[in-house]
Amino acid sequence: MAKVYEFLADGFEDIEALAPLDILRRGGVEVVTVSIMGRRDVCSAHGVTMMADKLFDKCAFDDADILFLPGGMPGASNLNEHEGLRQLLLDHNQKGKQIAAICAAPLVLGGLGLLKQRNATCYPGFEETLTGASYTAELVTVDGNITTGEGPAAALPFGYQLLRSLKGDTIAQEIAEGMRYLHLMSE
Repeated sequence: MAKVYEFLADGFEDIEALAPLDILRRGGVEVVTVSIMGRRDVCSAHGVTMMADKLFDKCAFDDADILFLPGGMPGASNLNEHEGLRQLLLDHNQKGKQIAAICAAPLVLGGLGLLKQRNATCYPGFEETLTGASYTAELVTVDGNITTGEGPAAALPFGYQLLRSLKGDTIAQEIAEGMRYLHLMSE
């Protein structure tokens, strides 16, 4: 079974964390939410407390297909300050494995040099944090093993793109239809 580790820090953007998680789990992907805060309860940017599945220090991550960073502020800054996560992202990228970040979270990837000579998107105003990247302003941008998303409104198409990358077009299409996303986009 495909496996995604989603990293949560205080100040994460609610929809960017939960919509992709929902889509991926509906598609049969194992998603493990991981707190980098040293405690399982993590508070979103809008005051919603979420209980993470695991603590960062209790995971090995060798079975990860995708490492996923939701955005939000100060969530993205908190992710960026976690040295263990930063090293994990570098190691994962060196193996050519998938990394995904949405909204402000691509700033972590930019700061690590993972976006150099790549196309990437982020929340408007964070373009300067995409060090070395060509900013696309798209809802979702895929370049090699890295997927970036623009912001809260991109949470659904971002989630479907992650599902597509793990399970293929047919499953992603079935889940999108079942969730009435395709109906929404046809109006």
